[in-house]
Amino acid sequence: KVDCVLGKVFFSTGAVPAEMRKLKSGERLFLLLKKSAPLAVSRNKGKILHEIKSLVTEEPKYWLDVVSIWRNFHGHEGKKDEVSQENRSPVKRKSEEETNTATKRQKTEQVRETVCEECQAAERCVVPERKSDQDCCKTSLEDPSKSSGEKPIVNNGQLSFSFRVSCRCSGAIAKMLPSQEIGRAVGIALMKQCGWRADLRDPDLEIFVHLNDIHTVVGIPLFRLPLANREYIKTAGLRSTIAWAMASLAEISAGAFVLDPMCGLGTILLEAAKEWPEAYYWGADISDSQLEGADVNIRTAGLMDKIELLKASVKALPLPSESFDAVISDIPFGKKFKITKDIQLLPDILQEMERVLRVGGTIVLLLSQDLHKCMDGITKCAENDSPNVISDDTSEPAAAKALNVDGNSFSLVNGVEESCLSSRPMCFGSLVPDGVHGVSLGKTDAFIYKYRKISTAGNR
Repeated sequence: KVDCVLGKVFFSTGAVPAEMRKLKSGERLFLLLKKSAPLAVSRNKGKILHEIKSLVTEEPKYWLDVVSIWRNFHGHEGKKDEVSQENRSPVKRKSEEETNTATKRQKTEQVRETVCEECQAAERCVVPERKSDQDCCKTSLEDPSKSSGEKPIVNNGQLSFSFRVSCRCSGAIAKMLPSQEIGRAVGIALMKQCGWRADLRDPDLEIFVHLNDIHTVVGIPLFRLPLANREYIKTAGLRSTIAWAMASLAEISAGAFVLDPMCGLGTILLEAAKEWPEAYYWGADISDSQLEGADVNIRTAGLMDKIELLKASVKALPLPSESFDAVISDIPFGKKFKITKDIQLLPDILQEMERVLRVGGTIVLLLSQDLHKCMDGITKCAENDSPNVISDDTSEPAAAKALNVDGNSFSLVNGVEESCLSSRPMCFGSLVPDGVHGVSLGKTDAFIYKYRKISTAGNR
């Protein structure tokens, strides 16, 4: 059974640690301790704190069984996830938001996966099987004589864990109690219930608590480092999870030719080449420093025979028309750039991508919120002219809006869309939308756009 909610996927598995490490689309992997409806919020803080403590005291046997699974898991793992990550220094993505995210990732590696309260990246939670009371007596580390109340549970020191609680709150409960107070309440309950010792700097065990208006989730990170930390990427640019997701949408097949015309440090190409090694990859960028970084990453990953790099402008690629099966790119615009000026380059970029793409091929783009709004205006005439537009459902209202074309332009703050539409006629009749997906980059959201080329450009 798989259960998906915003930012999380819950599933059960019998996979071994090595197999779970192969998951590519999740930032972190957790062993699920608790998943329930959101906590009832009242004006009585004491009552709320009592409900929070009950997350620990309500099912002590189940908690200890899950911790037992965690201990067995790490018995197989040994010290594998404590390998030094000194060579992994994320660099600035070309926006202020990604710069903040990169800084947080660097801190995360140094402090062994400190959970950032603002991070909204995708998480995966493994749901352990609940055992019967009889099985619990056999497998739990709990002393049966102390299974009730809040007395410490000790079994020859086996449960003398050090731990810390990382709490993330949003919605109604965040207005009543700060995350620190909630984390403290959970920590005190664990010390009383289990006899564990708090250690904020280097704990044996971390308890993750996420409270919002949708659900209550408590879990234990299975790995000290995020799954997004790829051992084959020396210097990270775009989040590897986002890069993998983009490549997975491009329908890459054996023998396909794939282009990233704004490749930066090559994260998209690396993720694609690792997952689909039977294809051929090309990366272009106008920046010498970015190409040098991409070359180092490619050599580190051992993909020199799979990925070719060239220096070129995305507006004038020295490549034959209709020569690629897929074009994948992170359009590097953000608050760091002057949106109203540089956003006018978007039509030229799309036109050149359309030119080098073969009929039937796909374009996958990562766009900021501003570019997402502008893209709606750019593709309107193409959508109005194309009767068969394919669209995917999405839970993000803003993402769906990009595909709901009514023929009427809407105004945006700072005149972003007006600057797009007034520069020149922008009709890309050979490209039709094939889905929009909302994703998170940490403090900000972005959108993955997918297009399919249905005919030769200019010959519809």
